[in-house]
Amino acid sequence: EGPLCEERIRGLRMNLNDVTLHADAIHRGGGQIIPTTRRCIYACQLTAAPRIMEPVYLVEIQVPSAAAGGIFGVLNKRRGIPIGSEQTVGTPMEVVRAYLPVNESFGFTGALRQATGGQAFPQCVFDHWQIMPGDPFEPTTIPGGVVTATRKRKGLKEGVPALDNYLDKM
Repeated sequence: EGPLCEERIRGLRMNLNDVTLHADAIHRGGGQIIPTTRRCIYACQLTAAPRIMEPVYLVEIQVPSAAAGGIFGVLNKRRGIPIGSEQTVGTPMEVVRAYLPVNESFGFTGALRQATGGQAFPQCVFDHWQIMPGDPFEPTTIPGGVVTATRKRKGLKEGVPALDNYLDKM
């Protein structure tokens, strides 16, 4: 877990190049090594410009061609990215494919049906993870809001911990 939200981390690799352990075996247990190592790794993470990742759905929307125009406005309002559109041969139906962040999918079906007069039928399937645009250290950005909300939900201190919390005090 990381220092921003105490959530799982993806794509992190730490290389331990050198370590000097205490000569006495009683001082080399996990209780002495793990907290020190964790503080060091947290400090490294904070100085490495961490980012928040979000899950993304692949959305397939079946809609009559005449009502397809309303789909794109709804996708744009919710940070959706259209990736393709195919006409179904022999029918007036069209299939629009788009990427939609999971966080933006709540209420998506209702907004989509309202924009198309109830003629659109979406299906959402998890597709990939992507980095949220913005700095998680700035509370006014989308990732900053996610960090603040997550810390509040978990009962953690407000704001990302300062780097001084993890520096060695010796």
